[in-house]
Amino acid sequence: MNLLVQELSALFPTSRGAVDDAIHLSAVMTDSRITLRNSLFVPIVGEQFDAHDYLGEAIQNGAVAVLWQKDKHLPYAIPNDFPVFFVEDTVQALQQTAHFYKSKVAPVVVGITGSNGKTTTKDMTASVLSEAFVVHKTAGNYNNHIGLPLTLLAMPEDTEVAVLEMGMNNAGEIGTLSKIAEPDYGIITNIGESHIENLGSREGIAQAKLEIREGMSRDGTLIVDGDEALLHETGQNVHTIRCGTTPESDVVITERSPLNQGSHFKIGDKGYFIPLSGNHNIKNASFVITLAKAMKMSPDLIEQGLKNIEITGMRFERISGKNGSLIINDAYNASPTSMKAVIASLAERQEKKKMVLVLGDMYELGSHSKPLHRSVAASIGEEFEAVFTIGEDAKEITDELTALNRKIMTRHFDDKEVLTQNLERYLDNDTVILVKASRGMKLEEIIEGLVE
Repeated sequence: MNLLVQELSALFPTSRGAVDDAIHLSAVMTDSRITLRNSLFVPIVGEQFDAHDYLGEAIQNGAVAVLWQKDKHLPYAIPNDFPVFFVEDTVQALQQTAHFYKSKVAPVVVGITGSNGKTTTKDMTASVLSEAFVVHKTAGNYNNHIGLPLTLLAMPEDTEVAVLEMGMNNAGEIGTLSKIAEPDYGIITNIGESHIENLGSREGIAQAKLEIREGMSRDGTLIVDGDEALLHETGQNVHTIRCGTTPESDVVITERSPLNQGSHFKIGDKGYFIPLSGNHNIKNASFVITLAKAMKMSPDLIEQGLKNIEITGMRFERISGKNGSLIINDAYNASPTSMKAVIASLAERQEKKKMVLVLGDMYELGSHSKPLHRSVAASIGEEFEAVFTIGEDAKEITDELTALNRKIMTRHFDDKEVLTQNLERYLDNDTVILVKASRGMKLEEIIEGLVE
């Protein structure tokens, strides 16, 4: 970040201290315990804490200015010349500052949302575009109303493209993020069941994802899943490109060929390779290729970027397990759509003789949770050696497999340690174990017991 304190005066005119000085701001601090020199302290008010209580500590650790909520008492010990900008709400002020800084740097903005695949698509996009542009992308899962502004404010001044992941829990949230970032390009990866607890239906989820249009100009381009009927009508305010496997799509994916270490596919007459498996990742790659073409990148650079993809951890992460076994860690998050997709990907490749599934609870499904967990069972064929489930509603998968009379060893567990012990006998050179669940299940704790 490269801002001057005096630039904030136009945004927040109610102030005190040396607010008109050319004091350099190089970072934003929301945690007063972390040392960040020449930083702007933005105290967030949470359910269990109020960071306004730690202004003194923030100053000791490098803060040189603060956005201060008007209804909070400013400590008397704060020096009179310390720049203080009084605001109604510090989160909204953080968002305003991020919007201002985005306009100052003026990058091309790519906004990415969807029920599944946002982070993978973000990583793919950054990898490909980095072949031709200076790219700044969302770190980790900084994709909400606080994380996205912090991502923008962390941009170096020479950023040419900002690749921003946009997450949500409720209606209205993607719209807010879109208005902050003003994407030139938007991608909606798919419509699944995540957050159906809050939004009521897949139709409600689709409308929430389509809020990405709210900050886009009429010159913007929206790239969506062409195989999703709920995205066939996206409105007239942005140009829409649909990527899918059906001939009706604007960009048609053909000749998908899974490999143990990746996938081949074609778009038009052009063949591509990605070092990721699964039809869902081929679809994600089609969004990125379409975007790169719209940004006038050459075919050679697009291919090179796809080959160099580095994916954020715990997303189909291949780990060497004990006794030559292969562990696939996909425990970062899960929905019925993503769980079925990763199971299908594993079944399609069959790179080991024995395939074992460890499946945990999927969260935020509300009253739909039990039937949606049961629906996963239909995607598990008898090519799998065993299925272990853990959690409250994941038991529905085991029960449904039993009801379907699948010739698979199935068992439900309530204890991770006991489950891990039962996996020991499968740890050999012929076995691959896939671990998948929502993040809150913390199934990486099981994986720790499966590796050397």
